[in-house]
Amino acid sequence: MTKPSPQPSSRPSPSPAPSPSPAPSAPSAPSAPSRIRVGSAPDSWGVWFPDDPRQVPWQRFLDEVAGAGYEWIELGPYGYLPTDPAVLAEETARRGLRVSAGTVFTGLHHGPDVWDRTWAHVAENAALAQAMGAGHLVVIPSFWRDDRTGEVLEDPVLTAGQWRDLTRLTERLGREVRERYGLRIVVHPHADTHLDGEESVTRFLDATDPEAVSLCLDTGHYAYAGGDSVGLIEAYGERIGYLHLKQVDPAVLAEVVASGTPFGPAVARGVMCEPPSGVPALEPVLAAARALDVDLFAIVEQDMYPCDPDVPYPIALRTRRFLRSCGV
Repeated sequence: MTKPSPQPSSRPSPSPAPSPSPAPSAPSAPSAPSRIRVGSAPDSWGVWFPDDPRQVPWQRFLDEVAGAGYEWIELGPYGYLPTDPAVLAEETARRGLRVSAGTVFTGLHHGPDVWDRTWAHVAENAALAQAMGAGHLVVIPSFWRDDRTGEVLEDPVLTAGQWRDLTRLTERLGREVRERYGLRIVVHPHADTHLDGEESVTRFLDATDPEAVSLCLDTGHYAYAGGDSVGLIEAYGERIGYLHLKQVDPAVLAEVVASGTPFGPAVARGVMCEPPSGVPALEPVLAAARALDVDLFAIVEQDMYPCDPDVPYPIALRTRRFLRSCGV
């Protein structure tokens, strides 16, 4: 917001008394409130699966995410948090938490044959997100190699036909999720998927309808694939519908890229790190996002699977303090 120019004093100076001191400048106008709402997700507590003995219990996650100062959360893998909306609503409300989005994995580049199976998975997630008052559904493409074993599941490069299936079916998904559940899909580029860096992401955006499909820009995953988050926001700002705030450790990233390490083992080696120690710098990302002057969620995610259950909470406290220093 532009600050008003200082206004001169309108009072006449009595004579022959000395001229009065210059009037103080008018107070600066208050800064415009941020339109970015910050939250966190089960991922930042090392949660990747609905049920895993190495993950913190969902009650502890909810207690600690609220204790760290966050008011917004994502649902995480379907089945980790209670799937009964009444139970989940009670558990979140008494901790002062609200839900921003659900998350689904899809393989729509496989074509119409996978639509029914995909929709069944999407529908249960979307129904819970809708019941919890969320407005978004984060859609992540399927992996081309197993994220734990490294087994190559399919060619990492899509054919022209697969690109058509991916874009057309994603548009269909966006329209049907909006029509049936009132949610907006935000597609999440991700390491070891067919949507990762600048080339694939911009191709996808150029080929899809902005009314049906928006982007969830995950700053860590985009950097993992060599992308520039600020540049993407500046070039495709109208397509950015959601943010995941994440950083990568450049030294670890160089090692895992050189060795061809799959994403899961790379995470176990610490490729995703605590802000502000990694890249990209989040201050300019948030500044570029604020310049869009639209309402955005910015959800913190620090992939840490598996991790000691006592590790996430202190990191969450420090990260929330850091983000406050960035003005959000």
